[in-house]
Amino acid sequence: EMSKSLELPFYAKGLVVAGFGRGSKQLGIPTANYPDDVVTSLPDTIPCGIYYGWAMVERGPVYKMVLSIGWNPVYQNEKRSMETHILHVFPEDFYGCQLSVCMVGYIRNEMNFTSTAELITAIRNDIQFAEMKLSNVSLSPDQLTFFGKA
Repeated sequence: EMSKSLELPFYAKGLVVAGFGRGSKQLGIPTANYPDDVVTSLPDTIPCGIYYGWAMVERGPVYKMVLSIGWNPVYQNEKRSMETHILHVFPEDFYGCQLSVCMVGYIRNEMNFTSTAELITAIRNDIQFAEMKLSNVSLSPDQLTFFGKA
């Protein structure tokens, strides 16, 4: 099984950059994008796919999140991307802010969908899966340290 070989938890930090503007506009699911240097520094032990875990913007609260690493086959991207959907509604965009994430589990492979509606359904399912997996779970001592909450 995929999750056995993954080196999780995996931690990443970087400044949020403007993406393609598709997450919130076309899908109604806002995502925060990492710059290329964060994406290209991912180790081979972190393959493309959908993950779940924890996220923090600047020094704010730690929220649940789902994160996609991949080529976005629906949109035929030229470059791999790393997009985080935080399970919290923020009042405004946070471009240029530091986003810290801790990926704790793997949900599924990246898939191609025949329609935007199918993609939205899959993402909503991913969010439900993450909510279930992370409910009643506390941050570990290492995670608390990473987020500066220890």
